[in-house]
Amino acid sequence: MALSDSIGDFLTRIRNAQLAMHRATRVLFSKMNSSILEILKEEGYILDYEKQVVDNLPSFIVKLKYYEKSPVISDIVRVSKPGCRRYSKYKDISKAYNGLGIFIISTPKGVMTDYNAHKLKVGGEVLCRVF
Repeated sequence: MALSDSIGDFLTRIRNAQLAMHRATRVLFSKMNSSILEILKEEGYILDYEKQVVDNLPSFIVKLKYYEKSPVISDIVRVSKPGCRRYSKYKDISKAYNGLGIFIISTPKGVMTDYNAHKLKVGGEVLCRVF
């Protein structure tokens, strides 16, 4: 079965795994998912991730992070959806949860956080919000 929203599936797998208190979860491989995982790792929302090939199907194993038995990611939401894309200029990008969270944005210069997009003065598609 083909996925219509691979990023939405990716975020849902992480959200569900953290709610179930799993140590790790498997998500499908894509360049976009790889970029998002790299940002989540740099920002300290996940421990690590690694690429694996199972039955000729590449995927990532994401090691989830917990603090005092509660998930570090308390909210991960898809903002721009296939049916309703959300774009933002760098001036209009607000702070997620007053700066405590991040927006992940796909820009012409690559996938980056809202802070980096504002610093580089580039806008783009707001993929998701993480808190």
